Amino acid sequence: MTARPITPKDAARLVEQGAVLVDIREPEECALVIAGARSAPLSTGARGVEAEPGRPVIFHCRSGARTRMNAGTLVGAVASDDIYLLEGGIDGWRAAGLPVQPGR
Repeated sequence: MTARPITPKDAARLVEQGAVLVDIREPEECALVIAGARSAPLSTGARGVEAEPGRPVIFHCRSGARTRMNAGTLVGAVASDDIYLLEGGIDGWRAAGLPVQPGR
């Protein structure tokens, strides 16, 4: 199983349809977050995220580099066959005009 890249706009549509959005950044990096994103820091192996079978999972970091470099770990962290990596991370999300909010 592999993770596929997804644009911010396509990711937003999937999230509206029930996809699980997962932020792999460390807590101290989260000055801004995407509403509804679950926190699963990469330092913990991005563990603890549960998704029902068939429910897409979208991972994001700040710029997208960390999710790409650790795609194998992220794929192994969830029991889903539909896994995506947000292109550009939260920076790409913001650049696409999608909303963020103050972090945790």
